[in-house]
Amino acid sequence: MEGSERAGASQAAVTAWRRGVRLGVDWGQARIGVAACDADGVLAYPVETIPQGPQAPERLAVLAAEYGAIEVVLGWPTSLRGESGPAAEAMWKVAGRLDRVIGVPIRLVDERLTTVTAARRLSGAGRRRRDWSSVIDQVAAVEILQQALDTERRTGHP
Repeated sequence: MEGSERAGASQAAVTAWRRGVRLGVDWGQARIGVAACDADGVLAYPVETIPQGPQAPERLAVLAAEYGAIEVVLGWPTSLRGESGPAAEAMWKVAGRLDRVIGVPIRLVDERLTTVTAARRLSGAGRRRRDWSSVIDQVAAVEILQQALDTERRTGHP
């Protein structure tokens, strides 16, 4: 009985879920893709593409407030080997700026291959490549957020 109680306790830890909306962000040099999820973390969906510029952090703060986000999941660029480079260092600085403006925790999540996956999804949906620029960043943000949601649900930890 004691062993099964322990197994039940560890299972409860794995299935624990922090209820609340999260925003996913694909921060690019030209555009910023934004996605959101429902409070139960079942589905990530595209929200908006923000033009890159000095107003971008404030727009994210507005979206976080509108959606009642409990956190922002920001894509963290690493190499295919999982190593940090100049892009990852730059993203640490972006995360620091966002943390001061947005008012909810910022979580960095590995974004390897999310743009590639987003391109495949758009192609599979019959979208022409020349029409992708308006939505590919949003689809990449959905991929980043969905990956974070799936990991948290599977492990019980953000």
